[in-house]
Amino acid sequence: MATRTDASTRREQILKEAARLFAERGFHGVGVDEIGAAVGISGPGLYRHFAGKDAMLAELLVGISGQLLTGAKRRLAEVDGGGAEQVLDSLIEGHIDFALDDRPLITLHDRELDRLRDSDRKMVRQLQRQYVELWVGVVREVYPGLGEPAARSAVHSVFGLLNSTPHLGRGGSLPGRGATAELLHRMARGAFAAAGT
Repeated sequence: MATRTDASTRREQILKEAARLFAERGFHGVGVDEIGAAVGISGPGLYRHFAGKDAMLAELLVGISGQLLTGAKRRLAEVDGGGAEQVLDSLIEGHIDFALDDRPLITLHDRELDRLRDSDRKMVRQLQRQYVELWVGVVREVYPGLGEPAARSAVHSVFGLLNSTPHLGRGGSLPGRGATAELLHRMARGAFAAAGT
């Protein structure tokens, strides 16, 4: 008998493979049979977990937006009292982890966000705005002379930099996760410092 943990693990496997396949071939270029085959079940078996491909796409894009916001709030709480510089470094590290570990989701967001139902797309945008505003507040603490519009532009620019990871190449062409993460961190801090001067 399948347990709740088995079902959630299966859902996670399905979502991971759906994200990979959608990123590689586009949402309309992938059928439920292919997603099912990637996780070892029949295409129709996916309907025990999701209403369809649209539901998978919504869960992927709304889900990652929510996870980024929740993670940022957690990082703020964990570094509480550590100073704005430490909070900013923690936020950057968290976004770098996402950008390196969830590259298919970045591609998926760029290509397929418009395919979501209006309500799901609005939810993604709302979560993203909250995430940006959280960063803007921290950046303005670190660089108090930076006005709100400039801080917001800097945050969006840094997100653009960090979210460029799908274009960095595949596997062996990267210098290694640690070196890549360190380089991205230095570049992000450099961008904020340039904006704050």
